[in-house]
Amino acid sequence: QVQLVESGGGLVQAGGSLRLSCAASGRTFSSYAMGWFRQAPGKLRDIVATISWSGGSTYYANSVKGRFTISRDNAKNTVYLQMNSLNPEDTAVYYCAAAYYGRNPISTTQYDSWGQGTQVTVSS
Repeated sequence: QVQLVESGGGLVQAGGSLRLSCAASGRTFSSYAMGWFRQAPGKLRDIVATISWSGGSTYYANSVKGRFTISRDNAKNTVYLQMNSLNPEDTAVYYCAAAYYGRNPISTTQYDSWGQGTQVTVSS
């Protein structure tokens, strides 16, 4: 029921920062939990962070905890991923996703809608 478009990816030096944005269509955005996933070449798509519909509850993968921050602005139908202290292991295509059920779903199977992905490349 929601369409998602990611933006903000690019090439950044190790130690640098990027902010990804995910723009959602429709008035039902606030009813969905949101997640960021990433997938490197030849690897599985894996959870990065999730945020509940109200923004009051979040989850972070251990690999990004303390470096990344997920947030949402329901008035703007947008979810963000602030990425700091980037390293080459963060290089991947980053996907935004929406889940109608679940407060902080961490499995890809729990999500109803996906964006097209945005490439993040961190040089060493």
